[in-house]
Amino acid sequence: MKVKKYDVFVIGSGAAGRTVAKACVKGGLTVGMADKREYGGTCANRGCDPKKVLLGATEVIELSANLMGKGIKAVPGISWKKLMQYKGQFTLAVPRTTEEDLKTLGISLYHQSPKFLDEQTLSVEGKTVRADKIIIATGYEPRNLHFKGSKHLKSSDDFLSQKKLPKKITFIGAGYVGMEFAHIAARAGAKVTVIDSGKRPLKAFDADLVEGLRSYSKELGIDFVFNAKITKVEKARKKVKVFYRKKGKLESLASNVVFNTAGRVPAISTLQLEKGKVAFNENGIETNDYLQSISNTGVYACGDVSDKGLPLTPLSGIEGKVVAINVLEGNKEKMQVPVTPSVVYTLPNLASVGYSEEEATSRYKNVEVKFESVPSWFNARRVNAPVYAYKIILNQRTRKIVGAHLLGPNAGETINLFAMAIGQGMTAEQIKQTVFTYPSWSNDIKSMV
Repeated sequence: MKVKKYDVFVIGSGAAGRTVAKACVKGGLTVGMADKREYGGTCANRGCDPKKVLLGATEVIELSANLMGKGIKAVPGISWKKLMQYKGQFTLAVPRTTEEDLKTLGISLYHQSPKFLDEQTLSVEGKTVRADKIIIATGYEPRNLHFKGSKHLKSSDDFLSQKKLPKKITFIGAGYVGMEFAHIAARAGAKVTVIDSGKRPLKAFDADLVEGLRSYSKELGIDFVFNAKITKVEKARKKVKVFYRKKGKLESLASNVVFNTAGRVPAISTLQLEKGKVAFNENGIETNDYLQSISNTGVYACGDVSDKGLPLTPLSGIEGKVVAINVLEGNKEKMQVPVTPSVVYTLPNLASVGYSEEEATSRYKNVEVKFESVPSWFNARRVNAPVYAYKIILNQRTRKIVGAHLLGPNAGETINLFAMAIGQGMTAEQIKQTVFTYPSWSNDIKSMV
């Protein structure tokens, strides 16, 4: 069989993979690329972007409900069908335009998940390709759940593409995706239950602020079931029933649809990495500081699928640039994970950057923790926001900000100021001396520190 040869072959067409491919082509290398799904990656097609479009409609609901009787006469309703059509304006053209862009650059495109045949050889679309450098940028995919009837579960992809919103929805998993979708669905009119094996939602975030979010979520009508071990799922004609064990007792709940939102894992199951001598673990491809495979020097990994950094889109592009430099110039650039904020796009937003309270107290001799619930502050009061809280952590000796955790309107934007402050080593006094627009959410950070 004839073997097609490339200088570089990229697996995955998200932000990380495209960054590497474009840089290598501009550097004079021949490049092939494969993706088993729509070109453009998860974020643009079936992740961050479409989710944020749906969030926009529910922001109107939230603001109107909070200001009901304070100048607002009625809370508008959501047409799920029209909202889905609007979402399509952002997603439907992504695969086509992405492919056109890549083809224009001279990149050969394949539409299948490749499989390693050996350290430098792949099988894709029934063809054999070899490359001096193979870049794995396949991202994350939903975690498979292993219990009887799990085949009846829907995925996050299904939630973002459903033409009609079910009346009653259950989400298995209270992480980012489960909580965000629960808020969207509840405000769009669905009766929502979130079930999780842990004792609380969003275990990666500050427990005090998470408790504030959980309490407000319950006021929205979202039911929670924690410390629950699911035993099976059964599908009837119109209902899907989830059976679970809690405190030794077998219980169940029924809804129209059940979504698996139990987290995401590196998308590597179909690559046959063992044949390529590519080491991996539960966090993804095992790489060195250059994002090069520790077991196969001809392989690099970037984006969510690498074991460096957090699985966040902004980091994917940075990792892609690092890999491109190292492929083009030899291992020259080490991956240094910058200060990286993260946000749960519930309403209110939950946002975090830097160290948690526990991490800070274990790292520094003396820390100062400023934690307060402040719905009485002007910016919260003017939109009648019921939840607004913060926890700021300072190194007591240097007065530098080392951690910031926010719960409230606009927290997803405000957290960026703290990311910049931590990255630049700013002290509380320097923030207080900075002039911001007033009255603004940004100006509030001066009172937080």
